[in-house]
Amino acid sequence: MGLNDEVGRRLRELRTARGLTLSELARRSGVGKGTLSELESGTRNPTLETLYALTTALNRPLSAVLGGDLPPYTRQHEGAVFGSAVTAVLIERHENAEAVTDVFRITIAAGATQESAAHVAGTTESLMILSGTAVVGTLDAPGSVGPGESVCWPADTAHLYSAPHGDAHGILFVRYPAAAL
Repeated sequence: MGLNDEVGRRLRELRTARGLTLSELARRSGVGKGTLSELESGTRNPTLETLYALTTALNRPLSAVLGGDLPPYTRQHEGAVFGSAVTAVLIERHENAEAVTDVFRITIAAGATQESAAHVAGTTESLMILSGTAVVGTLDAPGSVGPGESVCWPADTAHLYSAPHGDAHGILFVRYPAAAL
């Protein structure tokens, strides 16, 4: 089963477990009903922005649809999801009574900017840069971070990623409080 099929199956399971119709999840997430139907059937490639919109509307972490038997990070980005600037591969999911933490290997494309919508209440993101320079954080206070540096910001508000001077590579931690899920 491919990534699209797995993501679609998991989306459908989460939606039905919440007792939501396609129309209701589409309304809550701002994702078109046709797009959602194609995602659930595995016939459409999911974007990072779309998956975040859906999982936020379902009050679930992104790993709820990406988890499982995905291959590890490779240079070819197997198992990756793509946003307008960010390519992300889920490499770890940790869950305890306090929070769910998703760990991603990310690449931010040179010259591109991606605005990410707010995630569930209390969510934070932390990024450690491996190479390149990234500008990340909340829309009103983004900061620059370079190799070996890290930064943390609230992700329950709109935030952005950009790499103004070449590709940036890093490890992103997204921590969702268990009480919000």
